[in-house]
Amino acid sequence: MKRKKMAIMLGIIVVLLVVCFFGVGNYFYNYALKANDEKEFLEGNPHLEQSTAVIASVAEAAEQADTQFELSHPPKSVSIVSDDELKLKLHANLFENEEETSKWVIVAHGYTGEAADMTRYVRHFYEQGFNVVAPDLRGHGQSEGEYIGMGWHDRMDMLQWIDQITEKDPNAQIALFGISMGGATVMMTSGEDLPSNVKVIVEDCGYATVSDVFIYQLKDLFGLPEFPVMQAANMVTKVRAGYELYEASAVKQVAKSTTPMLFIHGDADTFVPYQMLDEVYDAAKVEKEKLVIPGAGHGEAEKVDPELYWDTVWGFVGKYM
Repeated sequence: MKRKKMAIMLGIIVVLLVVCFFGVGNYFYNYALKANDEKEFLEGNPHLEQSTAVIASVAEAAEQADTQFELSHPPKSVSIVSDDELKLKLHANLFENEEETSKWVIVAHGYTGEAADMTRYVRHFYEQGFNVVAPDLRGHGQSEGEYIGMGWHDRMDMLQWIDQITEKDPNAQIALFGISMGGATVMMTSGEDLPSNVKVIVEDCGYATVSDVFIYQLKDLFGLPEFPVMQAANMVTKVRAGYELYEASAVKQVAKSTTPMLFIHGDADTFVPYQMLDEVYDAAKVEKEKLVIPGAGHGEAEKVDPELYWDTVWGFVGKYM
């Protein structure tokens, strides 16, 4: 009888542990990866405060130029359907240059952002004679999706945007550009079998791996260790989003790449730690260059030193297209 009671108690404990495990995983999945849920940890986050290195007058002039560009260059809306079982309708803004050109760029936004946030980068590429495609990554903006792909599933969507460009313009020379999660997206895309039309990639403050950036944020925001929280979140992510946090690696993808790549990061970035720059840069076995902007926080490299930023981008991109 005692053994039976003991077995029942052990069974109850196991069930409770399993429920707790999935409960924890589900909480952190919703917290970080469920699309359209407010991400409260971004509000007032000290790692995202504007650094003193950003010069107000320079920033204001750039914002005015962005506003003027938006008013004078309304985009066309284009779409694709994701090539997976979800069949998501994915949206992008298309800016066709007034001058006939076969230069194209796909510009990818960051975490919880959308294509409309990328006006600064769209404008600069457009002014250099590029046609620009600015997608809303799945679960963002006007694109369908109930989860945030962190660049992993988005890399496959990027292949479809590339195919759409080459179908429209077989002679297209294509650059890939992304910031933050968009930077991770283009790095993850780099390891796929890209057509020869893709000439160069520029990533700005992308993370090395999804698991590492989540482990960092888990400790920073909650003071929690990797085990067992990440294992729980990883399992729930696999069930609900169809990918694993531990498989989504920009480092491994960059190591397979054959496309020249420019890596950019601010040395004051504590949201996607600056140290991640060397992880992806060292993994690359392609023609490459690294740009570090002193004093720039997360996503601030262009704002802190726009002249050096764009001179470096055009100098690198210009070598290949």
